Amino acid sequence: MQWRKGIAVVAAALTLAGCGSATGADQAAVPGPVSAADLAKVTLKVGDQKGGVKSLLTAAGQLDGTPYRIEWSTFTSGPPLLEAASAGAIDTGRVGNTPPIFAAAAKAKIKVISVSRSNVEREAILVPPGSTLPDVAALKGKTIGVAKGTSAHGQLLNTLHKNGLSTKDVKLSFLQPSEAYAAFTQRTIDAWAIWDPYTAQAQLEAHARVLADGRGASNGLGFLTAGTAALADPGKNSALRDFAIRVVKAQKWADTHRTEWARAWAKETGLKLEVAQKAVDAGRDLPIPLDDAVVASEQQLADAFTEEKTLPGKVDFAAFADRRFGPDLDQARSNG
Repeated sequence: MQWRKGIAVVAAALTLAGCGSATGADQAAVPGPVSAADLAKVTLKVGDQKGGVKSLLTAAGQLDGTPYRIEWSTFTSGPPLLEAASAGAIDTGRVGNTPPIFAAAAKAKIKVISVSRSNVEREAILVPPGSTLPDVAALKGKTIGVAKGTSAHGQLLNTLHKNGLSTKDVKLSFLQPSEAYAAFTQRTIDAWAIWDPYTAQAQLEAHARVLADGRGASNGLGFLTAGTAALADPGKNSALRDFAIRVVKAQKWADTHRTEWARAWAKETGLKLEVAQKAVDAGRDLPIPLDDAVVASEQQLADAFTEEKTLPGKVDFAAFADRRFGPDLDQARSNG
């Protein structure tokens, strides 16, 4: 992994609370507050995806004045990011709705600590221009590219179920997004299950057609996750609280500054501006409470994977939801 150092600025001499409130078994595990001097010694290791949290925070000005150091690493998708978090190689990172389920099934040492929701219409099953496939039912026996354990995998599973199919009725080609884009344009796969900005890129550059989108098949959730070791460490717990609040504020900023965000996103990722603008205009991630409805929605998706025998057993998603920062994030959502 290639690590990149973020901005390091020592905060003014004040004490930062290390947590919000927690309930049940989480309460005993929540460290107390640390001083600004101790927080200044913390290095928070953050995993990211292309055009992800780093570019968002940078564009929104939310990396200014962080009272701890940040080291960044880049991952191709959520599953390898969570593997790194579980192993302690990173402390936190943002992923889609499905990677935490696979991580939970693998007994990974991670928790979800905050959540946002995006426009599910931008989670799509695409076919190349000129494809004669008329609908999802016609995918039976066809080859579909998808990154295993990602949000696209979950959306594909539910979309197939809605149309009387299962993943056993199609041929899944497990490819990371860059590999899948090449396979899609070279017509070595019949369809591609993917998310923005790749959806926008395929539509604008490869003239892809949307066979089905995530409406009725995806909950559109994305999670900020943290390793349990980081959450148990007083200094890193305080840094995680601050970082999660900054992400919430940046997401709210991006929704009201779409042109600025698209330009920054394009510059950071190398995407064409029109691709970034299309993805941003469709509606990006907005923070929501990590409540029982979110947990229930994720449990439903986890159960669908279990029923297909993609996962070895039942996942208790509630055990992986840590709401200790809830009150602080509620305030950030309210105040912007």
